[in-house]
Amino acid sequence: MCLSSSLLPTVTFVSVFFINTLAVLYGTTYAIPFVTIVQVILVWFFISCPLAVLGTILGRRGTAKAGFPCRVNKFHREVPEARWYLRPPVLIALTGVLPFGSIFIEMYFIFTSFWNYKFYYVYGFMLLVFIILMIVTLCVTIVCTYFLLNAENYRWHWTSFAAAGSTAIYVFIYAIYFYFFKTNMSGFLQTCFYFSYMGLFCFTFFIMCGTIGYFGSSVFTKRIYRNIKCE
Repeated sequence: MCLSSSLLPTVTFVSVFFINTLAVLYGTTYAIPFVTIVQVILVWFFISCPLAVLGTILGRRGTAKAGFPCRVNKFHREVPEARWYLRPPVLIALTGVLPFGSIFIEMYFIFTSFWNYKFYYVYGFMLLVFIILMIVTLCVTIVCTYFLLNAENYRWHWTSFAAAGSTAIYVFIYAIYFYFFKTNMSGFLQTCFYFSYMGLFCFTFFIMCGTIGYFGSSVFTKRIYRNIKCE
C-alpha cells in the first residue's frame, strides 16, 4: 500500500524538484510556481493517498473471497537450475524487444513533436499503436510466464512485471540516440531537462507496461491451474 501510493509520486516530485531548481538557478521561464507545487502535493495527500488505501482494502477483500484456483504447498521448494535462456534476467531482457518494435516508429513522431516543436495530430493512430502495444505486451509476458512455469520456477510474479516493463529500457536507449542524433540540444541545462523528463517518462512507462503484463500473467496462471488438484 505504501509503495503503490508513494513510489511514482516520490520519483515524480524528486525529478520535478531537480528540474525546477535548475530552472530557477538559470533564470529560465520553465520554472514551476511554488503555489502550483503545493497544490499538487495537497491533491496527492488528500485524494491520491486515500484512494490508494481504499483500493488496497477492496483488493484484499476481493482476493480473500476469490482465493486460489487450486491447493498450494505451504513450504517453498527449491527452484531447479534452468538453462541460460530460461533464466529471469535473460527473459526480462528479451521480452521487451517485441513491444518496443511495435511502437518504434510512433516514438519518433512523439519525440519529434515534443522536443523539436513539431505538430502532432494523428491521435487516432497513436491510440491504435497503444492498443497494439497492450496486446503485444500481454502476449509476450504470458509466453515468458509459461517458460518460467515450464522450467518449474514458481516465482513468476516480479519476473512478469519486470519483463513487461523492460520495454521502457529500450525506449530510454532510443531516447539517448534521439538526443545525440535528432536534436540540437547542448549545454548542461538542456541535457538535464531532456534526460530528467525522459527518465520520468520511461519510469512511468515501465510501471504501466509492467502492470499490464502482470495482470495478464496472473489471469493466465489462474486459468491453467484452475482444474489442477495439488496433493
